[in-house]
Amino acid sequence: MLSQTTHGTDAPAEPPPSTDSVRPLIVTERAAKVMRAQLDKRGTPSGAIRFGIRGGGCTGYSYMFQFEDGDPRPKDTVIDAEHGVRVYLDPKSLVLVRGTEIDFETGIRGHGFRFANPNVDNSCGCGESVSF
Repeated sequence: MLSQTTHGTDAPAEPPPSTDSVRPLIVTERAAKVMRAQLDKRGTPSGAIRFGIRGGGCTGYSYMFQFEDGDPRPKDTVIDAEHGVRVYLDPKSLVLVRGTEIDFETGIRGHGFRFANPNVDNSCGCGESVSF
């Protein structure tokens, strides 16, 4: 155990400040409720959601959002959202979606998941395709 001396007493060293204080992913209560309902409807209440980025779409990348019934992959980041939903992120996607808020909206133009990603440089009109 490392320690530092302060005024003649041994005190535990303070951990270094985090250089990455941005939460990997935020899932709103409304989005979690819809995810949970879909997992229950599928008969896989202990399942998870795999969220990420894949190549394609009109601006270069598109969001990937699918059910995952198995265990996470060895390098996945696992997010246990505050509202009872587990989300898996692969390492490459994590870089591009860090800090994204997933919400579920209903309105005149329909309903669906909305992604507020602070890393996006440009997106198409539908919000499904993005560039970084």
